Amino acid sequence: MGGPRILAIDQGTTSTRAVMFNAAGEPIAVSQKPLQQHYPADGWVEHDAEEIWQAALACCRDVIAKTGGVDGIKAIGITNQRETTVIWNRTSGVPVTRAIVWQDRRGAALCSALRDAGHEGMIQNKTGLLIDSYFSATKIQWVLDNVAGTRNAAEKGELAFGTIDTFLLWRLTGGHVHATDATNASRTMLYDIHAGRWDPTLLNLFAVPEKLLPDVRDTAGDFDASDADLFGRAIPITALVGDQQGALVGQACFAPGMIKSTYGTGCFVLVNTGKQALPSRNRLLTTIGYRLKGETTYALEGSIFNAGTVVQWLRDSAKMIGSAGDSETMAAALDDAGGTGKVYFVPAFTGLGAPHWNPHARGAILGLTRDSGIPHIVRAGLESVCYQTHDLLQALRQDGIAAPKALRVDGGMIANTWLLQFLSDITQVPVERPVYAETTVRGAAFLAGLGCGLFGSLDDITAAWGLDFRADPHMPETQRRVLLEGWQDAVRRVMH
Repeated sequence: MGGPRILAIDQGTTSTRAVMFNAAGEPIAVSQKPLQQHYPADGWVEHDAEEIWQAALACCRDVIAKTGGVDGIKAIGITNQRETTVIWNRTSGVPVTRAIVWQDRRGAALCSALRDAGHEGMIQNKTGLLIDSYFSATKIQWVLDNVAGTRNAAEKGELAFGTIDTFLLWRLTGGHVHATDATNASRTMLYDIHAGRWDPTLLNLFAVPEKLLPDVRDTAGDFDASDADLFGRAIPITALVGDQQGALVGQACFAPGMIKSTYGTGCFVLVNTGKQALPSRNRLLTTIGYRLKGETTYALEGSIFNAGTVVQWLRDSAKMIGSAGDSETMAAALDDAGGTGKVYFVPAFTGLGAPHWNPHARGAILGLTRDSGIPHIVRAGLESVCYQTHDLLQALRQDGIAAPKALRVDGGMIANTWLLQFLSDITQVPVERPVYAETTVRGAAFLAGLGCGLFGSLDDITAAWGLDFRADPHMPETQRRVLLEGWQDAVRRVMH
């Protein structure tokens, strides 16, 4: 533990943690704290940014202590829940209100007005994104329009905006650095991913003062260093990356056409498209995969708002399971998911993401009969994640992406091997689980290693990736077609 090490912060939607990695990119210590969710109104989701900072600080100190102290730590990398919006006072560092989480839908009406006014084409051409309150722009606009005094203060340059990476960087550097990286900037709906800059037309459209925004840098590079008082000495900060792009790196998806799917709170499918920012005709997102040494690699992305939240709902709200592991046991014990019929669970708790992009849809369980029980609903919940992934892969193929040789998966849900087999069956794609499933934080560590020179190239990351489990499709096509037709009918009912 005394050799060269990388400290990686993984700030997610439901928890904050720190992981210490050795020079081979292997995790050697972990510390984690849960994050409280706040739901002040229907469709609203908030976090306490101060709670996030204190948890990150405590987790970092914990893994430093577990691994022999601060000596030998070469760099810090940060990966974060994207789009979540924090605005704080530049002098005090105190947020003006709670962070508005990426899942939050309060900007839906603003988005509808923008679509009605005919702005969607221009916004998609510049940002690669569809108009949706998922992204940061309408969250910023909402704060400036609804929190007293903030618009005036923002125009005077007294406030700072950031996604969570930027807020943590600000706090780590003692307020000296207000910056983000290109992957996080590309998720704000304010950043021109082709020109590589905050776009004046978009800033004017959303009424966002440019003084509010951070500097945009490469994904791996110099972000200054942590304040020496925090950990006993200053530690260089050499990587910031949005969580899904962190997983793209952690899964070593560096060749165009390689694809990964992360199953955390939501599900996010990203395919590397190389130097080409491929526009989508099927309501997927064109985004920045990573930017290294000034060169941008792009990706196409499909976002599912609710994946792991399905299991959380089954456990915490519906009380149908005692633990996440119970869902696998129940699903595997059933011959089918429907008794005399077929149960479908459409988890539109906060609307539907790609390829539907319907913020007004809400969740539903359909197809219940007298023979249906808790196991059928639980299994339908797991199946819903696979059906949604199938929809995203279909949209990618319609955009010209060839069928992948394999789907590399990561995130908390992939411990469920039943889920992975059903996923392979319903998508007709081999599914690969890596040895180290938490690829998001590992990607941040690899990028930090690149930024500080501990790793020489992307080839080092490719060499470190290892296969743990592979599921190959074997479901008969007739059965698969019937299941998908039932799912598509269920989605239509929820949409309407």
